[in-house]
Amino acid sequence: MNIMYCGDKNIADGMIMSLLSIMNHNEEPLSVYVLTLSYEQDGNSCEGLSPEFANNLDEYLKSRNEKNSLKLIDASKEFLKMIPTPNLETRFTPGCMLRLFADLLPEIPSRILYLDNDVICRGDFSEFYNMDMKGAEVAGVLDRYGSWFFKRNILKRDYLNSGVLLLDIAKIRETGLFEKCRIRCRDKKMFMPDQSAINKLSNKKIIVPRKYNEQKKERNDTAFRHFTTTFRYFPYIRTQTVKPWNIDKLHDTLKTYEYDSLYEMFQNVKSEISQTEKEI
Repeated sequence: MNIMYCGDKNIADGMIMSLLSIMNHNEEPLSVYVLTLSYEQDGNSCEGLSPEFANNLDEYLKSRNEKNSLKLIDASKEFLKMIPTPNLETRFTPGCMLRLFADLLPEIPSRILYLDNDVICRGDFSEFYNMDMKGAEVAGVLDRYGSWFFKRNILKRDYLNSGVLLLDIAKIRETGLFEKCRIRCRDKKMFMPDQSAINKLSNKKIIVPRKYNEQKKERNDTAFRHFTTTFRYFPYIRTQTVKPWNIDKLHDTLKTYEYDSLYEMFQNVKSEISQTEKEI
């Protein structure tokens, strides 16, 4: 299975936890591709994931299955050629938009599953991963909020959440979808930049069941739980953000203890990787 994450050094904790959860529910070898960047311009900056961190995580993955692999790809050069300047002041960091550069990187295979770093696997997702794309560029789950408000067809909900996307990179290269998205993000400010661009410009996309990107609360059949920012309405309207590595918030705010053993495993692996980095 080909898996892709994107971002700067701040995605490290979430990516470790996400990968551990996948290995806990999947026996197939994983080929993990991580797009990162280092960037500093006009008051905006980010620092990429280090090669040492990637090498150590790759070694850990191989200790679980010798056929596993992790490849770190520095996409800084590609990003700097098409900086999404109007959207750098939004809550979405430059790292969030790196997935739009995947078609430019020859290392990225034809089929790949993109995951945000706050996505946790809870079950088998092989049927989703191996589905017939039928000429579609992307497949994903409806966005919990956006699918009601952002519609190309007023009679149809088709606005996907971009936190879990099955990508046909070969088709995307053929249609130029990501190139069109990069241009739009460079030229137009949007509320959710790359997600909105993908939804607006894709020629064909497939909607899959919500169990592959559950954005509200775990159900019995949930394969991927995505810890997105949600709205709360009582006793007043507010947003709520709880990430899986914030174990205290999981307990206190969401009242869930389901991920305690995963969190403990994450802590051990993180410590092991950090110790190895220090030795280097």
